[in-house]
Amino acid sequence: MNLKLTRRAVLAAALAGSISFTAGASFAQEETIKVGVLHSLSGTMAISETTLKDTMLFLIDEQNKKGGVLGKKLEAVVVDPASDWPLFAEKARELISANKVAAVFGCWTSVSRKSVLPVFEELNNILFYPVQYEGEESQRNVFYTGAAPNQQAIPAVDYLMNDEGVERWVLAGTDYVYPQTTNKILVAYLEAKGVAKEDIMVNYTPFGHSDWQTIVTDIKNFGSTGKKTAVVSTINGDANVPFYKELANQGIKAEDIPVVAFSVGEEELAGLDTAPLVGHLTAWNYFQSVDTPENADFIAKWKAYIKNDKRVTNDPMEAHYIGFNMWVKAVEKAGTTDPDAVIDALVGVSVPNLSGGYSTMMPNHHITKPVLIGEIQADGQMETVWETPGLVVGDEWSDYLADSKDLIADWRAPMNCGNFNTASGKCGGKATN
Repeated sequence: MNLKLTRRAVLAAALAGSISFTAGASFAQEETIKVGVLHSLSGTMAISETTLKDTMLFLIDEQNKKGGVLGKKLEAVVVDPASDWPLFAEKARELISANKVAAVFGCWTSVSRKSVLPVFEELNNILFYPVQYEGEESQRNVFYTGAAPNQQAIPAVDYLMNDEGVERWVLAGTDYVYPQTTNKILVAYLEAKGVAKEDIMVNYTPFGHSDWQTIVTDIKNFGSTGKKTAVVSTINGDANVPFYKELANQGIKAEDIPVVAFSVGEEELAGLDTAPLVGHLTAWNYFQSVDTPENADFIAKWKAYIKNDKRVTNDPMEAHYIGFNMWVKAVEKAGTTDPDAVIDALVGVSVPNLSGGYSTMMPNHHITKPVLIGEIQADGQMETVWETPGLVVGDEWSDYLADSKDLIADWRAPMNCGNFNTASGKCGGKATN
């Protein structure tokens, strides 16, 4: 049987909506364990998500070199939900029902994650979600390897307030659930810290927004009162490119109005003239510039695999690295890819991160992570200017919102609950409506 893919065969597979990749020699389908890759390869989010598809192919290739999992090679099944949020649900169903994947690694925006949640619950599969998000969620079938607000947004605001003396705040985001909920938490947090309502400006723009002149002028005017002002950015996708260009056009420098971004990393900066952005900030849990042997090894192997020295690494890539290795370890621990067994086995699993420590999957399906504040350099890399002294446990329910401050998640028996109300002693529902 000739398994060599012709150009026509690849095109036919692409038109059908999915392509499978098995590293190494040819293996019959029944001899592989299929792994779903659910990332946008076209549309407004492709600027961020395409690299995560490449990362998964790289990680699967590396694991296959080690002999695969449970004596079987891994096979990646890649689909393109095309930055179309309902299509994420369709493609997730295709991966699970038609392609019979053992787990899925995917999504970037929270709206895409929210779109697929019912599918993973209904079909009882596993999603590893690798991007910072707004919290206020803990689902049995999802493992959150990106940052919760207390692992990114809150520490970033603390840094700006305590180290930079910021008194006025512009919360600028893309108009969807992640920025809206994150900013709701940040407004409550800032007000609890004594910040007046008139010193907080909130602004939302659509995905792919390109005309930033008026908004940046408003930011400039807001910051001209004599109080130190900063922008906390939850702008996602390719809208970041014209946003940063307009900041430079209007002469907004980091020493005047610093921007700390939660969705801009090395990948997004690779497409920008970064010279005017030097000194602006990002908050993540990993930077390519982290100086550890683990990170040096990862970068070297990644560049060898991708065959392009200009390709960078970033935080969501590390989140997939952690999540994938956790999944491998849990499957080997369970001795099966059965989702129920793997879900139970994942809690408590620890694997190396790239910052020189170990990240652990907690009972709330969030992981422990360091928090880093980085300053953008002229070469598009980050120089770490602040970091937590140790690892931070992801908080799935915010302590600063009235309707979630009494909630916890623990997916171990006997609680087995994602929203246990410590005030009422019951699982399900929020403290107040």
